Amino acid sequence: MADGVVDLGDPRAVAAAWSRVVEPSDTAAGHLVRALGPAAALGWLLGAAPGPDVAEGAIRRLHADRPDLPADLAPARLLRAVSRWAPRTRGLDPRRELRALDLLGGTLLLPGDPRWPRALDDLGAGGPQCLWVRGAPDLEVLSARSVAVVGARACTEYGRHVAAELAHGLAGRGITVVSGGAYGIDAAAHRAALAAGGPTVAFLAGGVDRLYPAGNADLLRGVIDAGGAVVSEVPPGSVPSRVRFLLRNRLIAATARATVVVEAAWRSGALSTATRAAELLRPVGAVPGPVTSMASGGCHRLLRDGMAVCVTDADEVAELALPAGEGGGTSGADARQGGGRPGAEDLDDLDGVGRRLFDALPVRRAADVGSIARAAGLALDETRGGLGLLELAGFAVQEAGAWRRIPRPSR
Repeated sequence: MADGVVDLGDPRAVAAAWSRVVEPSDTAAGHLVRALGPAAALGWLLGAAPGPDVAEGAIRRLHADRPDLPADLAPARLLRAVSRWAPRTRGLDPRRELRALDLLGGTLLLPGDPRWPRALDDLGAGGPQCLWVRGAPDLEVLSARSVAVVGARACTEYGRHVAAELAHGLAGRGITVVSGGAYGIDAAAHRAALAAGGPTVAFLAGGVDRLYPAGNADLLRGVIDAGGAVVSEVPPGSVPSRVRFLLRNRLIAATARATVVVEAAWRSGALSTATRAAELLRPVGAVPGPVTSMASGGCHRLLRDGMAVCVTDADEVAELALPAGEGGGTSGADARQGGGRPGAEDLDDLDGVGRRLFDALPVRRAADVGSIARAAGLALDETRGGLGLLELAGFAVQEAGAWRRIPRPSR
């Protein structure tokens, strides 16, 4: 028998073990767990793992006992699956990952938990075995009114600005913004949602102990602190990889009620999110860009192929995601005239809080939020939200959790 240490009577330990043993979207594992139940399936695997001969015998007995197993668990396929799972059963001890999660104040969500986002069940056997969560654990509530805002990492200023406007407007309407925590469009969407005081959810390709990319660590901590969540289907210690990034996209597509691609090149990971959303019968929107912009080529492709509808403001996105009459907020015309902007282009456009914060910001050496709040005479929550708006408007920059002013040119 494999030399792992797993308490098969503990559902959390069993789910965490499966999360360690299999890679995301492994349908063979999904079918096996569905057929036998998580604990019985793991017990069977641990008994079959020592070697090919042992596995072949275990598979023959399994099929003799369960002739109704699906085609994905045909003997040859199941033998290949066991051969890729077996190395990870050696030394398997999910208590390590669970302790790491507990130290982070996180939560392990299992299918069937009332807080589990039921929309993920549409992924079938390719769905996650569990979810590792930092922040608000009730993902079912967070995802009930949600939109995925995705796009290129190497985005243009146009893309960043539009993503921020959309996310800020959606958050102001009580809609959770879902994205991937990456640079570019993802980060702009998360920041704007936080600036609007709304929750946002970031799905990571690696473990939740690794706030990746490192340059967005402060942003992701802000997501957690503001009532949102950072989520992964792989356990703490897992390294993000290209394949895991692509597979992570299916979670974004399935969780959100609609997906909007703000800016994406002809070949882009964001297009995989849109494609998966369409396959799951979720509405897909795309933001048009300049016809000469390669950065918008993927969006134009989605529109031309009929996979997405054209969206230009938060009202149109809300209509895409929610039943009629539930969007709320300002009209699209008002937003385009400035009512829905997340930031101002001129100091004269800042509100009282924004002007006080701008005056309180140091120019050379960045200061922490508490110091800025004291200097401005504002509450901490007002300060955090106001600084986010100043950052989106190009008046402030965050450096390792501290803030400083970006001087404006004299006129």
